[in-house]
Amino acid sequence: MKMRSILLIAAVLLLPACSTAAKVKQYRVKVVKEYPHDPAAYTQGLFFHDGKLYESTGQFGNSSFRTVDLETGKSLTSMQFNRTYFAEGSVIFKDDLYILTWTNKVVFKYDPVTLAYRSTQRYPREGWGLTTDGKSLIASDGTASLYFMDASLKVEKTLPVRMNGRPVRYLNELEWIDGKIWANVYTTDLIVVINPKSGEVEATVDCTGLLPQSLRDADTDVLNGIAYDGKNVYLTGKNWKRLYQIELIDK
Repeated sequence: MKMRSILLIAAVLLLPACSTAAKVKQYRVKVVKEYPHDPAAYTQGLFFHDGKLYESTGQFGNSSFRTVDLETGKSLTSMQFNRTYFAEGSVIFKDDLYILTWTNKVVFKYDPVTLAYRSTQRYPREGWGLTTDGKSLIASDGTASLYFMDASLKVEKTLPVRMNGRPVRYLNELEWIDGKIWANVYTTDLIVVINPKSGEVEATVDCTGLLPQSLRDADTDVLNGIAYDGKNVYLTGKNWKRLYQIELIDK
């Protein structure tokens, strides 16, 4: 996805809070450790599975999926997509690796161990973020809704996401962490923590300044990429030179 209008998002996030604002916890991040990240990786999906770090990257002509060595940031295994596809969010669910595409309206399925191709399925929405709670696939499409799907991609539930009574649009990369859904809000430095039953945002995570100016260049893009190894949370962004292990502190 290329940059969309930041002003539209700002209009949603900066409206005056209503009386329930106090219920939304506000956090900022503290860097615990930093790791190298491939600056050519336009990060779309980021997740751990069985102790391994996986990443899907986008852009027409440069989309890929790889396993990544956390300590060095280098790809251990990698596969490239045809230049006609723009890869998006990815996750391993049951016995398949699922990889969304942005506007191609298809989902690819692979063997999660060998990365051997298994199938291509039609998909009715734009593909953005993808995660799982272990029971369902959970997908975003850039709107203020999340979609819970079974292994065949049939929608089981559509979950509208709201903060202080207002829709939170541009939900992007997703991660399931301790019973909550974490979501990047596209083009911002904000992550929202969503109750998967009600759709209410219970907390926000302000990541402003996470990647310092000294590590930015003309190719550096927005925050996007949340991974959880069962103990620690990791964040990165599109074409970022670092991946960060973080912890939350009160804002």
